[in-house]
Amino acid sequence: MSTQTITYDLGTLPEGARPKSVTASPITVDGRQALRVSLTEEASKGEPNVDFVDMPTFLMIPAEFKDGTISVNLLSKLRDDAPPHARGFAGLAYRISDSEDVFEAVYIRPLNGLKTKPEPPRDKRAVQYFAYPDWRYERLRQEYPDGRFEAGANIGPAEWINLTLEIHGTHLTVFVDGAECISLDKTKAEVTTGNIGLFVDIGTEAFFSELRITQR
Repeated sequence: MSTQTITYDLGTLPEGARPKSVTASPITVDGRQALRVSLTEEASKGEPNVDFVDMPTFLMIPAEFKDGTISVNLLSKLRDDAPPHARGFAGLAYRISDSEDVFEAVYIRPLNGLKTKPEPPRDKRAVQYFAYPDWRYERLRQEYPDGRFEAGANIGPAEWINLTLEIHGTHLTVFVDGAECISLDKTKAEVTTGNIGLFVDIGTEAFFSELRITQR
């Protein structure tokens, strides 16, 4: 099986990148070249489930991605205007349609990480999968109370974290700092080819570095 790997250091905006309800700018953090990604002021002041909360809020990077591995290093922390329910949501979107109205995503909630010693059930909610538009986190929790689409992780805010997704058809395995967190045999979207996104949500200031996309 042939493979192709594309690597972005994210010291600059990738060619053809397009922000969707976010701002994105190069920055150096802890000596690393990175992109700072955060919701626009308009989106931040918008309505939940319309402008944010598992919505198309990402920096879209052109790709013909269907199956393979996506890996990125990210550091996430709260903005000064973060609402009380913010948890530092940041991650990866994939198989984004050209119209940006269909995609899948996995994000982390560092403030639910085990390093913050959260109370149950937050201790099992540091990593989240969802599929837009039909299967966002609230519906997944309601219809799958076993919590199979999210998991705990030994992470915390304002630290560099590696997020790696291994994707083949409807099978998804999520690794956080090399530890397997989620393994799904059947995800919640049609298998398509699409773009990649650096995803953030409400109240988050995220820094992304060393994006690697391997297609199979």
